[in-house]
Amino acid sequence: MNKKERSKERREKRREEISLLRTIPYSDHQKWWSSDTTAVVTGANRGIGFEIAHQLALQGLTVILTSRDNAVGEEATKVLQEGGLNVVFHQLDVVDLSSVKLFADWVQQNYGGIDILVNNAGINFNQGSENSVEFAEQVIVTNYFGTKNMIKAMIPLVRPSASGARIVNVSSRLGRLNGRRNRIGDITLRQQLEDVDTLSEELIDRTVNKFVEQVKDGSWTAGGWPQTYTDYSMSKLAVNAYTRLMAKMLSDRPEGQKVHINCYCPGWVKTAMTGWEGHTSPEEGADTGVWLALLSDQSVSGKFFAERREINF
Repeated sequence: MNKKERSKERREKRREEISLLRTIPYSDHQKWWSSDTTAVVTGANRGIGFEIAHQLALQGLTVILTSRDNAVGEEATKVLQEGGLNVVFHQLDVVDLSSVKLFADWVQQNYGGIDILVNNAGINFNQGSENSVEFAEQVIVTNYFGTKNMIKAMIPLVRPSASGARIVNVSSRLGRLNGRRNRIGDITLRQQLEDVDTLSEELIDRTVNKFVEQVKDGSWTAGGWPQTYTDYSMSKLAVNAYTRLMAKMLSDRPEGQKVHINCYCPGWVKTAMTGWEGHTSPEEGADTGVWLALLSDQSVSGKFFAERREINF
């Protein structure tokens, strides 16, 4: 058996394991949610986001499905509603602060708050083996700053509860600090981003802004940035770092106002974002996100997961 065949065999075996996990959904969860539990899923008109909204709604939650495009968002919502699920739609562009505020005001007026936020909205212009940074600024702004915009807007809206609220950020292994091919070359910077005691929003912002500046002046190849899927990797590295930072900042909230925030990698999912070349179905890619959103263990925060297992940042 050659290397390619062994790799395929491992993928098939892991898919079987994931499928088995999904046949025993949330067996380690103590049910804390109800039909009054409200979950917001961004970028949920298709792919992983749609499946997260679908699976949360199947668990009996009220789901607010959001999309930048009204028509496709309304169509996706209609599909779920026709299945008898409690899903509503609202337009949302996570990059547009006025859109985020309008959405937050609408949520406050109509639901009084939320219990779960899943930050799925994102973009990736790299497909196959291509490593273009032509749209690096757009990728960083959407994937990192858009996620940050939503977290800052939604935290004031989380409902007080004994179970606490949940934030799940859809990320990627490509954003790991110590990945074999995608690590940052600057050891000092990597250590600063790795150390949660010195980690700050300013440091994360400064890092991605420096990357974008070097892309613009053409010096990024000598900047020590990740070598593959560079702009997407940087955006997800920032999401991972911000997840850890927010977990620390939110850890001292009093009982009844706790917010548990984690991120996860859905794998290489067969969606439009991957040019339909992924190995994993959207249903499988959504699984860990839903599992984290419904996790009853309140000690889990500031962690990174894949396939329901904790992995290293």
